[in-house]
Amino acid sequence: MFWLSIAFAIVLVWLVGVALFTPAINYRLSHRTSVHDPGFLYAIQSTCQAMPHRGNRVEILTNGPAFYPAMLEAIRGATHSVIMELYSFQPGTIADQFVEALSDRARHGVNVTIVVDALGSLSLRGRPVRRLRKAGCRIESYQQFRWYSLARLNNRTHRELIIVDGRVAFAGGAGIADWWATGRRRQPPWRDTMARIEGPVVAALQGVAAENWLECCGEILTGPGYFPALVESGETTAFVVKSSPSDRATTSRVVFQMLIEGADHEVRISTPYFLPDRALRRALVEVASRGVAVSIVLPGPTTDQRWVRYASRRMWGRLLAAGIRIHEYRGAMMHAKVLIVDDSWAVLGTTNMDNR
Repeated sequence: MFWLSIAFAIVLVWLVGVALFTPAINYRLSHRTSVHDPGFLYAIQSTCQAMPHRGNRVEILTNGPAFYPAMLEAIRGATHSVIMELYSFQPGTIADQFVEALSDRARHGVNVTIVVDALGSLSLRGRPVRRLRKAGCRIESYQQFRWYSLARLNNRTHRELIIVDGRVAFAGGAGIADWWATGRRRQPPWRDTMARIEGPVVAALQGVAAENWLECCGEILTGPGYFPALVESGETTAFVVKSSPSDRATTSRVVFQMLIEGADHEVRISTPYFLPDRALRRALVEVASRGVAVSIVLPGPTTDQRWVRYASRRMWGRLLAAGIRIHEYRGAMMHAKVLIVDDSWAVLGTTNMDNR
């Protein structure tokens, strides 16, 4: 156990070094286009190579007592498939509830496939994994630590996705761990946001999750159990931004730049780890100088990454001088990752505003 802890510490230091010292790209727009311009949607979907899907129903679920019961209810009602891709799946009371629900569905013939990140879910081993596999669930670790894959060590899956029967999806900032439900170390439960999604965009989310399952074991998920015909379920237009940390220029980072520079009235940001590169800081200052109201909500003293908070606060001077309002959430660890622009565009997911 001692040597495992030493190895984990070395890996963590290396990842922090990569995050802090990888040269950042000087992102900027060749031509500013308002988010309200008819051509903006075409430009952003072309850049992201993503198709907008109309007719989706999106329900926002705030904090563990809201989203965990909804997730478990959907899993317990599964009839064909459950696919999960998680950065964080931590043993505990909440994990036991998910293990039981997933195992029950597998015993009833539902295809249950699970991808967990080898680093983010390092402690998920032993009895919980044996229970899942004994019940018929298939579980794989993404980017396990092997000597021949050290060059890809920084390529983690940071996604938190659950898709049930190819029809209902959950996406947002939360994984499976007790600290989202009951807290840890005498601290209150984490503040986070998830979305329950129905409609045509669920197929795109299913494709994203299927991508890393393919990388783990070579199997291509196909068939109506995973990709059923989907009908419109609401009035929200949405598309999926698929991004990978293995690339120096990430799609999600481009989306942030386009939306922030395209704002006309208001930019609202909620992020737990705020280490914006120089280009993003410049963009925030410039939009504020145009009269756009910019507000940012970050964790306060109850953060789980104290050194990130210290490093973040060193960047605030120029932002505050430009009139940007920065708030620290003090009720608990704030882990929601949301960007809202002009009350017209919203980004919800697991991408942090840092160089990694």
